[in-house]
Formats: sequence, structure tokens, C-alpha cells
Amino acid sequence: MLRTALKPQWIAALVAALVVSWVFVLLSQWQFSRSVSEATPPARATEQVKPLTDVLRPGEAFPGPAADQMVTLTGTFDAARQTLVADRLQDGRSGWWVVTAFTVDGAPAVGGEHGTVVPVARGWISSPEKASPPPSGPVALTGRLLPSEAPQAKQDIAAGQVATLSVAQLINIWDRPSYPGFVAVTAVATPGGAAIAAPAGLEPLSIAPQPVEQPVNWLNIFYAVEWVVFAGFAIFLWWRLVRDDYERTQDAIADAEAEAAGTAPPHDGSDQTTTMGAHAPSETGGTP
Repeated sequence: MLRTALKPQWIAALVAALVVSWVFVLLSQWQFSRSVSEATPPARATEQVKPLTDVLRPGEAFPGPAADQMVTLTGTFDAARQTLVADRLQDGRSGWWVVTAFTVDGAPAVGGEHGTVVPVARGWISSPEKASPPPSGPVALTGRLLPSEAPQAKQDIAAGQVATLSVAQLINIWDRPSYPGFVAVTAVATPGGAAIAAPAGLEPLSIAPQPVEQPVNWLNIFYAVEWVVFAGFAIFLWWRLVRDDYERTQDAIADAEAEAAGTAPPHDGSDQTTTMGAHAPSETGGTP
């Protein structure tokens, strides 16, 4: 069969089949890419800065759509209520978050108690000694709103530190009503808009929003698999045609060999007629 496949016409047919299969594979890859990038995703609504008081209310459960929302808020830091969150990574380095209570202007009272705060992660430090006091006086903050972390009890945690940024745990430590989430600050400014530089050793946090899940288009995946099947069928069709040619050639060779060996019955019509005539009965019923 290999000799048949090496005929010029079948080599040319194989090249054509490979080209067709390659085109089908490219179409399959294109369909796979379309299955997850059907259209350009819309701009994240969470990146539109909104007032904290319009997004979240203290004393209520944290709503899922509020996660990652960029917010702005005004008020004052409470320097007496500051803690460090241990085991925080920043560019592959382990350190601490500096978290300070921030009294929010215009925050509703919780249980008749005013002075509602929100935990604000001001930045990252490489050692607890670099923890600096917050700016004094009224300030305006911009940051990313995030849900509370689950509390975690650790026996070896140092004084003034916590293992996780749990709002419920901070409420017990600070003894103040709080919003159910925290803000990872990205900018600090005066009420007039003048930027306030971060103190030395306090690095800004780099917390990006969670990636948007792209829906899978199963119809495009079906088309992609279909093109792969077509590519395989092109190669199979070439192989089947070569096999049919090979079998026809083998049949022709077998017939030629059988006839040459004398195994095929004679096909001489004159001899058959003479033999039949010699034994045919006469009109009188006898043999002539």
C-alpha cells in the first residue's frame, strides 16, 4: 500500500488534504477564541467612584455588589484606634497593614450611637516599628471598598496586632459602631483637594478588582470541535481513496495471475458449438 501512496497523484492529494486540514484547524482555534471573547467587556461599574454613604450602610449586611467599589469619604482619623494586620504580602514581601478607625462624616447612627467608623487600611509596612500615626484633622479619602474578612484566633499574635481584618473583631477592640466592610485607601487629601503625602515607610496598597468572569459560548465550542472533525475527515478521505486504489490494483494482479496459470475456464465459443452438435439427436430420434 505504501507504493500506491507514493504515486505522484496521491502525494499531491495528500498535500491538498494537509492544507485543507490546516485551514480547518485554524478555523477551530478561531472558534475557541470567540467562545470566551465574544465582545469587549463593558467598563467595570466598580471603578466609578461613589460616596461611601451611598453604597454601604452601617449595621446591615455587606451587599455583594458593593465589593471592590471605589468610594470616597470625608471625616477624621481616630489615632487612638489603630491596629496592625499581620502576614500581608506586598510585591512578594511579607509585612503588615496599618489599619486605623476613620469617623465618617454623615454616617447614620447605629443603635442610637453616633460616631460610626470604618476601618481604613492606610498602607503596608515592612516592620511594626514603621507604623506612623494618621493625618490629623479633616481629610478626604478615596479607596476600594472590601468586605470584612473572617476572624482568626492566633496565640502568637503580638499586642496591637490582629491576624485578619475582621470588622467584628475590630468593633470589640475599638468599642465603636462600624460599617460592615473596610476601605483600602488609594489617595488621601485635604477637604480642599490638596494631596497629603504618605509618611516614610508606609507603602500604598495595590489591590485590584476581582477579574470579571467571561461567559462561555458553547455554540462556538461546538463549531470548534466540528472543524477538528472536518480536519480529521480530510486525512481519512485521502487514506480511503489510496486504499481503494491499492485494492483495485491487487484484484487486477490476482486476475492476471489466475489467467496465466490456466485456472480460468475457456471462453472459445466455436469449440462448445461443435461438441454440442456432435451429440445432438437427429430428426428421427437417432444419432446421425
